[in-house]
Amino acid sequence: MRLRAPQPGWTAQADVVVIGSGVAGLTTALQIRSHDLSVLLITKSFVDEGSTKWAQGGIAAALGPGDSPAQHELDTFNAGAGLCDLAAVKVLVTEGPEAVRRLIVRGAVFDRSETGEIALTREGGHLRNRILHAGGDATGAEVSRALLSAVSMDPGIEIIEHAIVLDALKSKSGRVCGVTIHVIGEGERDGVGQILARAVVLATGGLGQVYSQTTNPSVSTGDGVALALRAGADVADTEFIQFHPTVLYMGESSKGQQPLISEAVRGEGAFLVNDLGERFMTKVHPLADLAPRDIVAKEISRQMESSGAKHVWLDARSIKDFADRFPTIHSSCLQIGINPREDLIPVAPASHYASGGVRTDLNGHSSVPGLYAVGETACTGAHGANRLASNSLLEGLVFGARIAEDIARNLPEWELPLESDETEILLSPSIRGDIQRSMSRGAAVVRSESSLKETLWTLDKLERATTIFANVDAWETTNLFFLANAIARSALQRTESRGSHSREDFPETSQDWEKRIHQSIDSDGRWTSSLEEVFGDLSLSHH
Repeated sequence: MRLRAPQPGWTAQADVVVIGSGVAGLTTALQIRSHDLSVLLITKSFVDEGSTKWAQGGIAAALGPGDSPAQHELDTFNAGAGLCDLAAVKVLVTEGPEAVRRLIVRGAVFDRSETGEIALTREGGHLRNRILHAGGDATGAEVSRALLSAVSMDPGIEIIEHAIVLDALKSKSGRVCGVTIHVIGEGERDGVGQILARAVVLATGGLGQVYSQTTNPSVSTGDGVALALRAGADVADTEFIQFHPTVLYMGESSKGQQPLISEAVRGEGAFLVNDLGERFMTKVHPLADLAPRDIVAKEISRQMESSGAKHVWLDARSIKDFADRFPTIHSSCLQIGINPREDLIPVAPASHYASGGVRTDLNGHSSVPGLYAVGETACTGAHGANRLASNSLLEGLVFGARIAEDIARNLPEWELPLESDETEILLSPSIRGDIQRSMSRGAAVVRSESSLKETLWTLDKLERATTIFANVDAWETTNLFFLANAIARSALQRTESRGSHSREDFPETSQDWEKRIHQSIDSDGRWTSSLEEVFGDLSLSHH
């Protein structure tokens, strides 16, 4: 399947095309360049507009005294609720420290303690202080700055901004040998063109915009995952959408990207209370307010459900140096008239991170030759059913480097794309709000068979709203339609609650479901699913 779009009016080429300019895309591009291959980097907005720069908490890596990769592995595994791919976790935690050191060499500056050591903090689910942070709560912005500075100095990386990727191009052998893109705006390249390459890396970030409220920027419409689906690749774990428990509540009418209140605020002593001023997390989990995200998000949803409130409150009044430690959050609060030193902060869950995505092996290969995926677009299995806080920037660094090495070792000869005769699809931008509302209603923090069936029925109805007018809004809406289907279908199939997937009608975790759900679509858009057994016994891995 492919998106309805005009015929390409221009052609460009590079050894490797990388789509996305967050931590995963930039790391991959820089590492590929160390092998002297040419890179074309495509990004949807300005080069610094992805999710990376919004990441507040930091990067998790076993760098502190008394910490070890084995300890980090255990914490990741526990957060992932028995569904982590052990081999992927091992790679993440053992190659993590080196990947962070490489980032420091590339110029990233992290906060340091009085003694001059890198300051490490704790977040939910971690039993050690292992979170590196920068500018208090502006880690993502610093990582993005350092990587972009390195990229801008490299003449072997060409950047095309304001371009949305449409579909993969395939050769006679079935290998992906490029992509079609649409460049928005004037310039030597505008409109639809094709980029020929010997390998394609999808690093398009998340898909938060499939819901009405999200912490993700407006560009996060899951274009890479939707492209991979249409190219015939498997996606996995799509039901595991992490809702960040504490997102600043801006009022009912607020749509799109909402300001995040980092977990680190609770790490520094803030706690949650309901409308009655009662602390409720102390009764729910031994770690209370620092319990894993899914547990906190579910409990907040329960509190809101039982009281009819639109949000709960975060009490951060005990943090003396709030404005210095969390300058970004402090300014977001002030904008809505909240002073964290004196006032309670209204918070509610919003979609934050997709633990699933394009199923890849440990070197980023999708199930379609020539097509790689990395970062939030990919599903390596490292996060299992629920990502551990601050493992996401780490994943981009580690697997970006691995993909680059694999491409350098195994780069195929050039192949030319075939003319495509695939079924075309394009849905009207007018249904975008309907998709988001239906997902927020039926497939959000808590789901059930009836809510998911209703969502799928709505999506089925919306599929009839086709259009012939190809533009960015229509392409994004069509991508969101594919992703909503993948999430709701997988969530309906998994008849248990696990990690960030919570079913009202199946509240228990079932041993029968230590499996990963793979999904794909055929050339006519028919969905199929299959199951992958998960090797989930951590005790065996240390012998």
